[in-house]
Amino acid sequence: MQNVLNLAPETSMTNYQEIPVVKQPYDLTPDEVLLSQEHYESEVRSYPRRIPIAIKTTRGVIVEDTKGQTYVDCLAGAGALPLGYNHSEINQVMITQLNEGVPYQTLDLTTPSKDAFIKAVMQFLPANFAKTARIQFCGPSGADAVEASIKLAKLYTKRNTMVSFHGAYHGMTNGALSLTGSLSAKNRRTGLMSDVHFMPFPYSYRCSFGLGGAQGAAQSIRYIESILSDDESGITKPAAIIVEPIQGEGGVIPAPIEWLQALRRLTTEHGILLIFDEIQCGIGRSGDNFAFESAGVEPDILILSKAVGGGMPMSLILYHEKFDCWNPGEHTGTFRGNQLAMASGAKTLEIIKRDNLTENATLRGEQLRSGFTQLQQQFPQIGDVRGRGLMNAIEIIKPEQFNKLGQPIADPELAAKIQRAALESGLIIEKGGRQGAVLRFLPPLIISETQIEFVLATVAKAFSIVMDI
Repeated sequence: MQNVLNLAPETSMTNYQEIPVVKQPYDLTPDEVLLSQEHYESEVRSYPRRIPIAIKTTRGVIVEDTKGQTYVDCLAGAGALPLGYNHSEINQVMITQLNEGVPYQTLDLTTPSKDAFIKAVMQFLPANFAKTARIQFCGPSGADAVEASIKLAKLYTKRNTMVSFHGAYHGMTNGALSLTGSLSAKNRRTGLMSDVHFMPFPYSYRCSFGLGGAQGAAQSIRYIESILSDDESGITKPAAIIVEPIQGEGGVIPAPIEWLQALRRLTTEHGILLIFDEIQCGIGRSGDNFAFESAGVEPDILILSKAVGGGMPMSLILYHEKFDCWNPGEHTGTFRGNQLAMASGAKTLEIIKRDNLTENATLRGEQLRSGFTQLQQQFPQIGDVRGRGLMNAIEIIKPEQFNKLGQPIADPELAAKIQRAALESGLIIEKGGRQGAVLRFLPPLIISETQIEFVLATVAKAFSIVMDI
């Protein structure tokens, strides 16, 4: 196997204009950098507790820390870096932007960069959806776009109820957190948004109805339909139903095509807006431009962030022009006009199309899941292998142990040990899902076949270390 931990740039850097390097007023040893973070940063920090590294330099899918160790990164900014780190063309477009004197941000005033970005987004959308779509720029985080979609749905329908799903993740602001399934994030919170109801998501491995597969998904739709049709259900007609076509933080769970189609039918019949949150699963990650495309349906509102800015902060929503019922200034924010994000975002969309990275996501995802399935034969602690495109996961369990519902018992302690062993062997992965027992893999869309081989070999090595084989 060739060396995949190589920081050499994919193209020459000689054409770049030099940017002066600002030297730090003091030097810190690698351990001191981590200790400094622990001293100064709030207890709310999360990733450094599981991935205790200080990043020094990056290139492509490779990260080098301040101790000189290199890693293949299968986290990639939680999916926000579709082209990996320091892609030469993305760097160049931002350098050009700065050298041309374009401002960093412009509120919602327009620029040629903004116009180019809007047109790039419209060309990336399914043609039929783009025909009547309106784009709305939100604050820099995906949560703000979720908040905007909630407000828009309620304004348009003049209703207050919202429906989300078990396992959903939509952000940490008040409305977004109200729509999020994780109870741990809500335990110490009061005053969350009212009139939110959660429905069962088609999670075949842990089906709420004990059925799994197509039967479980059909029962989920039947349950939702019965509530919407029952005048004694206790749930008033929703303004909107919000769903991730592939749940991310909830454990990488793709919604079945038939289920999404049935959900679209139900929402149309009942006059309910259907919101697709593709903050994590969109922009090529699923193997399509957008995860909803495989179902042949369209949302009423589409939420994008993370990858759409090409690694720079950006969030937006897109919706049919008939839903554009805002009064001027009803949802605003200072950082809606991030010009660097618009330049990098437009270039990212161009590169994904030009280099056919959706196909690479499909092929490398199939390679990854195939390898995990083989590994599952050796390690029964891998209870489930799932995903789509380059959004994949393995669920770690205690073999042949079941809870009162007959579901496999999750093993979050083992998952944490495997994550740490993988990190020490040069692989960055993240946890999520029920009890944090799901190991998640979200590498950049540019990851190569050889690098996927390294990922698989390193995961196998991590299992062997932890299981003391």
